[in-house]
Amino acid sequence: MLGLTMFIDQYFSLARIACFLASLSFFYCLWISKSSRNTKLSSVSPPEVAGAWPILGHLPQLLGSRPLFKILTDMSDKYGPIFMVRFGMHPTLVVSSWEMAKECFTTNDKFLTGRPSGAADKYLTSGLFGFSTYGPYWREIRKISTVHLLSHRRLELFKHVPYLEVANCMKHLHRRWIDSQNQIKQNDVAAGSVKVDMGRVFGELTLNVVLKLVAGKSIFFKNDNTREYDSKDGHNKAEEEGKKLHKTIIEFYSLAGASVASDVLPFLGWLDVGGQKKRMKRVAKDMDFIAAKWLEEHRHQRRQTVLSSSAVLGSSNHDDAEDFMDVLMSILDGENDDLFFGYSRDTVIKTTCLQLIAAAADTTSVTITWALALLITNPTVLRKAQDELDAKVGKDRNIEEHDINNLVYLQAIVKETLRMYPAGPLSVPHEAIADCSIGGYEVRAGTRLLVNLWKMHRDPRVWSNPSEFKPERFLPQLDGGSGGEAANLDFRGQDFEYLPFSAGRRMCPGIDFSLQTLHMAGCVQGSTFPSKRFTWRLLACFMRSISTMTRQD
Repeated sequence: MLGLTMFIDQYFSLARIACFLASLSFFYCLWISKSSRNTKLSSVSPPEVAGAWPILGHLPQLLGSRPLFKILTDMSDKYGPIFMVRFGMHPTLVVSSWEMAKECFTTNDKFLTGRPSGAADKYLTSGLFGFSTYGPYWREIRKISTVHLLSHRRLELFKHVPYLEVANCMKHLHRRWIDSQNQIKQNDVAAGSVKVDMGRVFGELTLNVVLKLVAGKSIFFKNDNTREYDSKDGHNKAEEEGKKLHKTIIEFYSLAGASVASDVLPFLGWLDVGGQKKRMKRVAKDMDFIAAKWLEEHRHQRRQTVLSSSAVLGSSNHDDAEDFMDVLMSILDGENDDLFFGYSRDTVIKTTCLQLIAAAADTTSVTITWALALLITNPTVLRKAQDELDAKVGKDRNIEEHDINNLVYLQAIVKETLRMYPAGPLSVPHEAIADCSIGGYEVRAGTRLLVNLWKMHRDPRVWSNPSEFKPERFLPQLDGGSGGEAANLDFRGQDFEYLPFSAGRRMCPGIDFSLQTLHMAGCVQGSTFPSKRFTWRLLACFMRSISTMTRQD
């Protein structure tokens, strides 16, 4: 009986292998046929990186320990500003010069509005408009988000939020330092510094800001002097929820950009190598659970408001006080249909809010963290920023919203950080929805597009000493002097040499929000808590890491 069982197991193992090899052979023939057909259709296809494997394409060259954008940068040095690579069975166009980017986002913008579909689209980002295909749903949700959350008028109503949260963050850091010094004195040890994970702090700061705007919540940096920051027992329930959300957002972006076997080799859709799909489902479920709880809280609050005073709903100031989830509920509750472009109204509210929270919290905190690291490793720049703050703000008060326009050097620091370390060194992938021509080459519908912002922002034709952190290049002309080389560059998608927020129809809609938060958070790095100034130092291991990355740029 045991022998029969072993025979059956071996038989089915061999059968599975045979089926796999047969599938591989079929798709290899399909790939050869498609490649030859495209060759016949066009004799002016973009140059393709040499060494493509059957079925796998250039994956063996693209996968490894080095970041993808650096691998593509090296390829660009060899093949030029426009070339083709194959991610498995998917042809992908890579552009890395401002001239090619301009062609993509002006002449051909309407042809490059698609988003590639894959496992993340199915299990993780379904309903999130930033990842959805270009169409009526995307246009409507983007319009609602832009007008009712990200517009200049709307941000003006909530402009106090970033300043309040930055002030609370500074108090929190100061309190941590005081607590550490008290503990040192109790142990009879010389006073010193305190180690702080600033990536985590900035992540919580930006999450606080965007949560306040979107869901009316502020979770971290409460003025509770009895609570230790790292105390397992001191965290209130809301902060635990916030930390879980922050962790989930980090995992969300990690999975959204992860390589799943079926994304590059579609015939492997039945496999879940490494459990990526399972993790996507779990993260999507966790995020939906959190958003559903917020939605129920908002509905409960609305019912309470109606019961307590109908006059409140009729007041002219009510709309101004609403957060974005309230606004979405008001808009969608007025719809006659139960479905909104195929989605339930609750799904649209939850996914849109989660999209905005996740996007803003992740990208903004990454940029702030890079700014701090660059300032610490460039003490001359840090001193100039502190001198400007001392002259324009003073040492006896916190920064306020009206100060930002006078802090031109701080604004230049933010711009230079976005140049050197854009939150996304590669653009979010686009997909051609129709045949088009870029740089004189024919690009077929279904071809994917990556713009190498990292390479573009280091183009020596545009930037002098491109690997040097030099905010002065963005300084405007003052008092009759000469301005910096990039003083007149616009980062809103008009000057293609500098695209930290991308360009075209699918460029980032949250530029004003990002800049407002970046400028205020930048003050944490150079500003003062009244009568006190923070002195920053990187741990030796991180200092070596930053220096190594700078040398490799």
